[in-house]
Amino acid sequence: MAETILQSQKPTIVDPIWNAICGDAEKMMANEPAFSGFVIANVLNHERVEEAIVYRTSELLDHRDMPAAIIRRAFFDVLREKPEVVEAIRSDLAATLERDPACNRLIDPVLFFKGFQAIQTYRFAHALWHSGRRDFARYLQSRASQVFQVDIHPAAKIGRGIMVDHATGLVIGETARVGNDVSLLHAVTLGGTGKEDGNRHPKIGCGVMIGAGAKILGNISIGDCARVAAGSVVLKDVPAKTTVAGVPAKVVGEAGCAQPASRMDQMIVDDSPSQKD
Repeated sequence: MAETILQSQKPTIVDPIWNAICGDAEKMMANEPAFSGFVIANVLNHERVEEAIVYRTSELLDHRDMPAAIIRRAFFDVLREKPEVVEAIRSDLAATLERDPACNRLIDPVLFFKGFQAIQTYRFAHALWHSGRRDFARYLQSRASQVFQVDIHPAAKIGRGIMVDHATGLVIGETARVGNDVSLLHAVTLGGTGKEDGNRHPKIGCGVMIGAGAKILGNISIGDCARVAAGSVVLKDVPAKTTVAGVPAKVVGEAGCAQPASRMDQMIVDDSPSQKD
């Protein structure tokens, strides 16, 4: 059995999220009996979604240098001491189900989606960083980079309701800030512009969508509910509710909707008049 959180923290009411995940697990075993041991170990042996995520993530991070059991104990310490982490985990899970068209079941991010798993690893590393366990946090950053191909500094500040699609190549620097309800695609970089120290990474507002391969560099701000088009290189502040595109990126129009991160519409409509010969 997995470790359990303090008895006083166990829910006294029905948890529809956990019930849905357990229902998905039962269906998986019925459809693929060979998965039974995997599903039982990662889902049905646990009592809450947070416990299952801790178990699954720690098993993925397992290494002879730092076995899964040690990582798991540290993660459970975080759940006991930082209830806001539990809220963020559940918000990320809901965001993934809502925004990722490839996600049709709550169980999928828990078991299979490395973007979701990488963000949860960051959340535990971030909590450990601020608890004074910085070497452990750095180890988790390094190990997550190897396992998930995602490199997020544990000192970065990332809000809740984050959806990371595909995830490969995502880099978020030490002084970066990311607001709530943000969607990030693969190969996004929130980086610096050189060797400067101090506050050197981007500040991303709430409700922002950042397309695949976009590079946002330096201590600049991306306003709430903005869109950054795929492949863009952003070197200047971006106003709220606008779309930027290009190298270097320029404002090309409005964001197109109230919540770009939720809508996930990456198309840019060219409203300029057509040129005739």
